[in-house]
Amino acid sequence: MTVRAPRSPEVALLSGPRCPVRDAHGPPCHAVSQGIDHPGAVRAGCEAVTRQARSVTIRPAHVASYARELAALPDVRPGIDPRTHYLGHGEDTLAFFVILDTINFGSGYFPLLRKRPGMSGYFTIASALTERFGRKGTWEARELAELSADECAAVFGQLDSPPPIGELMALFAMALRDLGALLLERYDGDFAALVEAAGHSASRLVDVLAAMPLFRDVTPYRGSDVPFYKRAQLMAADLALAFAGEGHGHFTDLDRLTIFADNLVPHVLRVDGLLAYDESLAVRIDAGELIAAGSPEEVEIRACAVHAVELLVAEMTSLGRPVAAHTIDSLLWTRGQSPEYKAIPRHRTRTTAY
Repeated sequence: MTVRAPRSPEVALLSGPRCPVRDAHGPPCHAVSQGIDHPGAVRAGCEAVTRQARSVTIRPAHVASYARELAALPDVRPGIDPRTHYLGHGEDTLAFFVILDTINFGSGYFPLLRKRPGMSGYFTIASALTERFGRKGTWEARELAELSADECAAVFGQLDSPPPIGELMALFAMALRDLGALLLERYDGDFAALVEAAGHSASRLVDVLAAMPLFRDVTPYRGSDVPFYKRAQLMAADLALAFAGEGHGHFTDLDRLTIFADNLVPHVLRVDGLLAYDESLAVRIDAGELIAAGSPEEVEIRACAVHAVELLVAEMTSLGRPVAAHTIDSLLWTRGQSPEYKAIPRHRTRTTAY
């Protein structure tokens, strides 16, 4: 699911307070590191990809002008749409966002998703989860640990959907079962204890979440492992918004986050001229062909988007408008909801990363 918790449409720039990978079917890793700078590792890995990339390039001549365009936008605080998100309910709101970001993937399946009228795939999933919380409250950890694909399909309105959506619901169920098992094994079934284990560090929250296989967003590329940790980083940002930076939403290193590398932010950067795809890749994307998860092209799309935004951050700082990468992400993701961006195909990949 190429999503963030959806920001209010007026989102713009805001200068603010600034585990080893294993096979998905192997035993869980529960170690939480004390000092790994995961956002720093994402930045370094993605910059390295841009130096080797063959199918995607950043147009350096466009960085300064694009940064000036963004810097000219008014300061508006990001927000979360309360109509489609379970806000204002204390620890149930915490559980809502932990669950939502655990299944925060599926963009490659979304063209086949049965959507609610006038809603995108993301809003369909988020609003269905909000309604489920409104009717029954949060799922208990033991319920999550036993969740089936059919139960997910019922909650998200996808019963009797085509086979690829059945596959997505099975992946949702797998991710939520992993969450339930982790909560029971390490945190006495308590969502708050899981978040508190990070000690108010977004980077350490990545470690906590990486105990679950589908959160380990690290991809091999030309002999190296490239970390992205899209959903794990996003959970910290979503909690910060949901709790206004207080309590469960207080993270001391929030502005160390990178963008949340998916398929929409790179698309916006491509349409706006900052990213360029070679002809072969562009033709495949424009034709709606699926781009394989973990392929060199897919890694390059995500990594070049991450590094392009880092260049924008540096340029905007030099213009006297310092801004965090995750704030630019919010702006670009919201921009991508506009009809002119939706009218042009973006890359689709069936993956649990986004």
